[in-house]
Formats: sequence, structure tokens, C-alpha cells
Amino acid sequence: MSAVAQFSRLLALPWAYRAFRRIIGTERSWRVYLQEYVMPAAGEKVLDLGCGPADVLRYLPDVAYTGIDISQEYVESARRRFGGARRFLCEDVSTFSFLAEQGSFDLALATGVVHHLTDKEAGRLFEFARLALRPGGRLVTFDGCYIPDQSKMAGWVLGKDRGKFVRTRDEYERLAATAFSHVQGHLRHDLLRIPYTHLIMCCRN
Repeated sequence: MSAVAQFSRLLALPWAYRAFRRIIGTERSWRVYLQEYVMPAAGEKVLDLGCGPADVLRYLPDVAYTGIDISQEYVESARRRFGGARRFLCEDVSTFSFLAEQGSFDLALATGVVHHLTDKEAGRLFEFARLALRPGGRLVTFDGCYIPDQSKMAGWVLGKDRGKFVRTRDEYERLAATAFSHVQGHLRHDLLRIPYTHLIMCCRN
């Protein structure tokens, strides 16, 4: 097994994933992402698609939170750490059905998720988020992104990501536009301690 594959397996463990994120400086990236783009409000009903170990809860106000992730290890870690009134479901976000609560969420998040999905899976995620949101609700996504004239180091790091579908800005925005009429993309190069490019998309209908 290659060193990259071994590292990827290690990051599947919640404690290792959180430790790695601290090393590369995600504390600041969380704060910028949430304060400048997500802008959550107390009392909102929030759906976190691909929630991982739900670290976002450290930065959210008092919201009605539902997190969904395909990893049982991440979901169990989130339940142990945050539990209580928060709800965590182990499901595949690209195939899960949420008909009972369709049209009831104020905010949906897909933080570091879309670049793990094929175009078909990503299309289902965007459609799922659209159906889950109430009129006026919004989806915010956050992913690594390829851009022209990107530094070699940033391109190399993106190429080693566990997600195998890192895309260009146009490719991400075209996928989002299959479900949302208003898609606003924001490129950031300054959110981590390592060279990296993020695309944050704010999607509404």
C-alpha cells in the first residue's frame, strides 16, 4: 500500500482527521467560511450534508441541527461529542431521501463534500438540497478547486486529496446550476497554512 493510501486510511479515523485539520490551520478557515459566507443565525434549521465528525458545531450558534454522513465512525464520534438535541444520520447524501422534512430547512451545508462525488452523485446532492430547503433557504458548499496558473504546490496538494473529483470553478458552478438558479462562487487562496485554493459557493433559488 502506498504512503498516500495509508495516509488516506488514517484520515478515516475521526481523531486523526481532526488532528490533521488542526495542523494545516483549519480553525481560521472555519471562521472565515462561516462568518463571511454561511452567516448562520440562531434558531435556523440546518442540514449538514457530509457532516464528518460535525466540527462545524463548535462554530454554529444555537440551531436545530441535522448532520448526515456515510461514515459510521464519523457519525458515532459526532454523537459522542455533540449528541443531545442534535441529530446525526449515517446515510449516503447522494441517495438519501428526506421527504418528511422536504422544504423545511433554512440552511444546507456541504463542506468538503462535492469533490468526493461523481457528477451524477453531485447532481443528486444539489437536487436533494434544493428540495430540503424552504423558499429563500440557501446551500453553501466548500471545496478544493483547480484554477489557471495555480501554484505547482497547490495543484499537487489538490491532486493528493482523498476526494477524487476536484474540479474547476466552472465545473462546480455548472453542477450547482442544475438545481439552483442563483449560484455565486468565491475563490479563496488564504484559508490554510499550506498552498491551497478553495471555492465557496452560495446557492439559492
